[in-house]
Amino acid sequence: MTAIHIIEGSVARGFETVRDVFVENFRHRGELGGGVCAYVRGEKVVDLWGGVRNKVTREPWERDTMVIVYSATKGLAAMTLAIAHSRGWLDYEERVATYWPEFAQQGKGRITVRQLLAHQAGLYALDVPVTRELVSDFDRLAVVLARQKPAWEPGTRQGYHAITLGFYENELLRRLDPQHRTIGRFFQEEIAAPLGLDLYISLPDGIPNARLAPIASPSRAAMVFGFPPRLLLQAWNRRSKIVRALRGSELPVDVPYVYARNLEIPSGGAVGTAQAIARAYSAFATGGAELALRAETLRLLAAPAVPPERGFFDECMKGEAKYALGFMKPSAAWRFGSSTAFGFPGAGGAMGFADPATGLGYGYVTSQMGTSVTGDPREVALREAIREVIENRAVPRRAA
Repeated sequence: MTAIHIIEGSVARGFETVRDVFVENFRHRGELGGGVCAYVRGEKVVDLWGGVRNKVTREPWERDTMVIVYSATKGLAAMTLAIAHSRGWLDYEERVATYWPEFAQQGKGRITVRQLLAHQAGLYALDVPVTRELVSDFDRLAVVLARQKPAWEPGTRQGYHAITLGFYENELLRRLDPQHRTIGRFFQEEIAAPLGLDLYISLPDGIPNARLAPIASPSRAAMVFGFPPRLLLQAWNRRSKIVRALRGSELPVDVPYVYARNLEIPSGGAVGTAQAIARAYSAFATGGAELALRAETLRLLAAPAVPPERGFFDECMKGEAKYALGFMKPSAAWRFGSSTAFGFPGAGGAMGFADPATGLGYGYVTSQMGTSVTGDPREVALREAIREVIENRAVPRRAA
């Protein structure tokens, strides 16, 4: 018997094909539950959700259901530093040690903010266990981060700072912000609250479990056949760069409470809705007036990524990726939006990005983790359907 999946929400006129693709995701692409949302030049044109939020209980996915988005969190963290740049607190070309003197230890004195945010600093792993106790003590964590030795000459190559990047960003923001707020608090007060977002980098106690969708892991077979062979071999080696880079990624999941409360993993612990992600990126795609973003900041975010000396090959992910100012940029491996787009995907399928060229703010979330590392087929199908509608809208119609 074929399962019946309830799809709710709405699409603007002309975007009906996006609803069709969303339905197809449940029928043919293994979707469990999730949502997709898109704004074009400030207008919400897609807002869909459906399926089940819990694989075991089969409870339905509601409009306000939230789920972890893993590395899509990085885009949200990068937004906080973009605001710091707009306020004149941060220069992307300045050395990190200018703002954080202790960071200069172990030969890190010349690392620029741009290099750190582009995963070029060689700081993809820590030499100590990444425990909840450590990451909850920001002062102690700052000491550990400052004394970490780079794995290579900063600026020569890149390697995905899967979890550590957020810790470095957090300490940098704490030192830039006159109130010394963490990324989680800053995001909530300066982005989520003004825009009315159901989106948290630090999930508070007050969110009931009933609003949270537990993340369902892919089957072992799906992982074996879904991951690129080269990356899969690395994942089986406990000493590999990617395994070391991912240490701490398990901390946001807390089974009794679905997700850990009052814990900040700014590279992988955000919990929220597709609507909230799309709304946040919409502000960045349409001039940023609501967040008082300067045109210069947005120009820098839209600019091409600057490669390290050895190019965009990622030492941890074993493939090409382009990073800039805390965001991912489109590349041959990751095609999304125009060349001006910036955003970040999350393990398992989540995605959010802004495309200033088309005024698009986009968000997708799912409770069923996929295995693709260059764009989940469910998310890609939705994104492509939205792109086609936008492109067709832009083509002038001939008079009858």
